[in-house]
Amino acid sequence: MHRRTLLAAALAGAVVTPALASGTARAADPGPSVTRTGTTTLDSQALFFVSYDGLVNNNSFQKNGLLTYKGYQYAVWYTADRNAVVGRRALGASTWSTVKVGHTLRYNDSHNVISMGVSKVDGRLHLNMDSHSDGFTYVKSAAGLMDNPAGLSWTASRFGAPQSTLDGLALTSQFTYPQFVSTPDGKLQLSYRVAVSGNGRNALAEYDGTKWTNLGEWSASTGTYTSEHGSSTARNMYLHGIDYDRNGRLHSFFTWREQNGAVMCNSGGITNHDTGYVYSDDRGRTWRNNAGAVVGTTGGSDKVSVNDGGLVVDPLNPDHSLMNQESQFTDSAGRPHAIISYVPGRFGQCTTNYVANRTANGRAFHVRRNASGTWQKTEIPVPLNSSQRTKLVLDKYDNAYAIFPFGRIAGASAASGYTDWKILFDGSGLNAFGEVVIDEARVAQDGVLSFMYQEKSSGTTPSTLHVVDFRLPA
Repeated sequence: MHRRTLLAAALAGAVVTPALASGTARAADPGPSVTRTGTTTLDSQALFFVSYDGLVNNNSFQKNGLLTYKGYQYAVWYTADRNAVVGRRALGASTWSTVKVGHTLRYNDSHNVISMGVSKVDGRLHLNMDSHSDGFTYVKSAAGLMDNPAGLSWTASRFGAPQSTLDGLALTSQFTYPQFVSTPDGKLQLSYRVAVSGNGRNALAEYDGTKWTNLGEWSASTGTYTSEHGSSTARNMYLHGIDYDRNGRLHSFFTWREQNGAVMCNSGGITNHDTGYVYSDDRGRTWRNNAGAVVGTTGGSDKVSVNDGGLVVDPLNPDHSLMNQESQFTDSAGRPHAIISYVPGRFGQCTTNYVANRTANGRAFHVRRNASGTWQKTEIPVPLNSSQRTKLVLDKYDNAYAIFPFGRIAGASAASGYTDWKILFDGSGLNAFGEVVIDEARVAQDGVLSFMYQEKSSGTTPSTLHVVDFRLPA
């Protein structure tokens, strides 16, 4: 009852304190809007198979499957013959140039995504791909390729041979969820999970332009979590993202997933619980909770643990099919925002089939820290109609946009304190399968919401992969 009371209070607070929630909104600022400006085709015959309810080319936790850098946009995917390819186009162009990077997908596993990153210090593009609790494949471009795209041809000769290490640095034999993030000083970091679901740890590696260094693990799988049903002594922290704000702070929202199903009311659910938050002001070396207390050191003996205080910003037990790896973004003042989703208590206090229950009754919630430092939460009044994830971006005016499965877009204004959520685009004509991959960089750089999606298909019949662009308020 206590957790449900907290939820009700959080929702009520989001409605009655809009001024605190916006903080920086001005009366003259425009509200959220999207204007579709075009759609391009990446591949008319992209690889299609469904596993873990998703597609390997369109898992929204990819960071990054689509990105913009110095006037060009880049995308990665697997073709019908399982080749890993990277494409690029000048912004505004209708066609893409593609390069095969010398690797073919090993398994029909939608976790085995391709992620991209840019090391600004030397202008290289980096790819990490094809891993799910096993080895990975790593490819990097020649130096300077990203700095002079108009002057350098887009050919396979610009990329090095596929590797099973990071230039000789072996990280772990059980590697999953590569996420690249560029540091404020031009280096490139790689976030990844060591070990397996329900018993894994988050870790970081860093590239400085000359070599990769393993910074080490920073979250713990140990400790005891106890629900009203039972206890678990192993878990992993699933990140909603890992992002630097404009002031150089590194933010990460997360959920915990327990190994022991005894913590659930029913074995058909999922053991995810609670939304937590940590940040780092020293490039991911030291992690702090919401109050600023140190709760973990990367590569050290003290790691962020389920038993650390001050981590949970929105409590929820494992009985509501809370989704992992959803989405996060920071606003113009560096304040963290997240999208989480689960089955609210009004539909029952025990999910028995997390896919079916989320599809029937799942809802997304916008969680954010306001100007006074208080956490607020608003339910977005749009049924998920899917078990899958929703993405979050904020425009230059701090208006929020939730990009739902099937390419539907809802928006809420900063001026209202994010209480006026409404559908802005209903996904008509896309025929999108489910999750979409967002170009986070382009939102900030160009005021354009650009996302990659794949058309519905059946079995293993290939389908068309697209990028669609929407202009945001100028």
